[in-house]
Parts: sequence; structure tokens; C-alpha cells
Amino acid sequence: MKKFFATLLALAMALSLAACGGGSGGAQPSGGSGSGGDKVVKIGVFEPATGDSGAGGKQEMLGMQYANKETPTVVIGGETYSVELVYADNASSADKAPTAASQLVSQDVSLVLGTYGSGCAIAGGPVFGEAGLAAIGVTCTNPGVTAGNDYYFRICFLDPFQGTILANFASEKFSAKKAYLLGELGNDYDQGLLNYFEQAFEGEVVKDSFPPNTSDFSTYLNKAVAEGADVIFCPVSIAYSTQIVKLAASMNLDIAILGSDTLDNNKVLDAAKGSNVKLYVSTFYQEGGSPEFDEGIKAWLAEDSTAMTNNGGDDTIAAVTAMGYDAYYVALEALKAAGSTDKAAVKAALPSLQYTGVSGAIAFDDVGDAIRDTAYIKTADNAAGAWTLETVQTAK
Repeated sequence: MKKFFATLLALAMALSLAACGGGSGGAQPSGGSGSGGDKVVKIGVFEPATGDSGAGGKQEMLGMQYANKETPTVVIGGETYSVELVYADNASSADKAPTAASQLVSQDVSLVLGTYGSGCAIAGGPVFGEAGLAAIGVTCTNPGVTAGNDYYFRICFLDPFQGTILANFASEKFSAKKAYLLGELGNDYDQGLLNYFEQAFEGEVVKDSFPPNTSDFSTYLNKAVAEGADVIFCPVSIAYSTQIVKLAASMNLDIAILGSDTLDNNKVLDAAKGSNVKLYVSTFYQEGGSPEFDEGIKAWLAEDSTAMTNNGGDDTIAAVTAMGYDAYYVALEALKAAGSTDKAAVKAALPSLQYTGVSGAIAFDDVGDAIRDTAYIKTADNAAGAWTLETVQTAK
């Protein structure tokens, strides 16, 4: 009986690790053979499953996991390989990101996907570069991710573009003359976007930064009101943005809140539900862009309770999930183009790669950045608790 319960416990632990990113499915070398003799190619998943960005990281991973379920094999050099996703949790921390990156290097993966959070990408990038291992950023939008690192690519638009289109939107939608900008002190992503917005905005800006672990934003929102701001721009993490939106709702704040791609999240949407908060976010995808993808992943979420939980408890499709899905298929295309699981061959195949995914056409420029010229602007329908498409915005 003791052996029986021990076996059950071991099985439960294995399933919990595989469900979202706690571990890998095995430790065979990339391109090696699995337990059944099948050839295996390993793709590293460098994402936060914990920390301030854990919710976003889990949703980004969902896209990869659904794609892996949909297409679990790839033909490389005329031979069929099973694709294994190998996870490393960077814990939403730039301090912990290098260790997570090193963990993936030690697992001998052929390439890496991730991460949600530019700070972690910037911190972990040199580890991949030193190892000669290519990484494909999914939604890490800060220019510093690829700057000086020939091994980091990405499929998302960049913050100079995102900050500019949101500044343009503020002027066009609200005729805004004054904007209140708020971000976390020392956060590369937040501070970069605040600067890009400020540079593009044609009116006056008032800018503040809050220290890490802030839990009361009343001083900042009250200042926005006192300063007569027409819009508030706060490109902050999910953990902070949910607090800010909830506070704005309790204050019955009449100033529109503009957010970046990090705010495109079910938890933020839920924080605004039933309130009068005017919330707008820039993002990479909106439901309806690919009906076949929408239908398939919603069906998968409905049948997988762990996946549904990691999606925030409902089947709203986050843009980062669509991007994670596309990133997986870009990785497969790179492996096919390389004709090998060798990391150097895969890296060499990436610059000329072109792929059309559910989020649009994907190609890389000379730096490894995505060639993208449009973004979706979504607004929260607070009565329905859903996002609706406001406009498709291009930079001036």
C-alpha cells in the first residue's frame, strides 16, 4: 500500500511540473533519442512562471504548449523528430534570469523561446550569446534585447514604435494636451516606454516613477487629477496595473488610462469590470484575427483545467498567447531551414526566415528585430468584461 501511494505521489508531481513550466519532459541531448527510440529535438522555454510577470508568462507559454500539442513533430533533414519543450522559470527577475538561461544552455536545447519581460531578456541574453544559442523573443519589446547581441531575435514590435503609436492615439482620440506618465523605478521596460511616449507626444507631460513593491497608488492617481492630465500612460506589470485599475475604479476616475502590451491581460480586464474606467491598451493580436486558431485554442482550454487556470480562469485569448503560438512555429521553420538540430545551424537559418502566423507576417531585419508596422488598440468593455477592438494604429 505504501508503494502504491508513493507511485501516485510521484505521478502527481510529474504531471504538475509538465502542466505549465516547472520542468522538462526529459533530459536527452538535443537531437537525441527519447525513451521509445524516437528522435527528439528540444526547444527551450525561457519564461516567468512566477513573480510579477508570472501571469503573462503563463499565457505566453500557453500558446507554445497549444502549438506543441497541435504539431508535436517536425521533419529535420528528412527525419521526423518529436519536439520537447524544456522550461526554465526566470521568476520575472533580472537577477534570476541568467541562472534560468544557463539552465537551458545546460539542457542542450537547439534554440530558445522567450521571454515575457524585457528586463529578463536583457539579463539572460548574454548567456545565450556566449553559448552560441539563438533565442527568439516573443513579446519583449525593449530595444536593449537585441542591441549588441547577434543571438537574440524577436517577433514583436518594439517600444519606440509602441510608445509612439500610443502618444499618437492619445492626441487623436482624446485631443490630449497633457499626459501623466507613471512607471516602476529601475524597470527597463517601463522607463523606456515612458521616454518614447514623451518624445512622441505633442503636448505637456508630467512623469513619476514609483519604487518596487508599491501597493498604494492613490498619491499618483490623485496627482494626475490635480495636474489636469487628459490621459494617464502606465506601461507597468500585470501585478501593478491591476492595482492601479482597481483604484481608478474605486475613485470613479474620469481620466482615460493608456497601457502597453503588458496590460492586455484577463486580470487587468477583470479589475475594470463593472466600473467606469476608460482603459485602452496596445497589443499584438485581437480575437477574430484567426478564427481557426481562436476556435482551436478555446476548445483546448475548455478540456484542460490547468491550462484554463493559467489563462486566468476564462477563455479570453491574450495577444501574448497568439504570439507564443507563432513563436513555436517560427522555431519549427528555423529547424527545418537549418536541416539540423545543431544550434549554430539553427542560428544561421533565422535571419532570412519568413513566416506568416496568426499575428501577421514575421520577418527579421539586420538587427534581428521584427519588421512590424501596425498595432492593435483595444478597449475594455467593462459591462461585458471583454476587450473590443478600438482601431488598428500605425506610427506617423
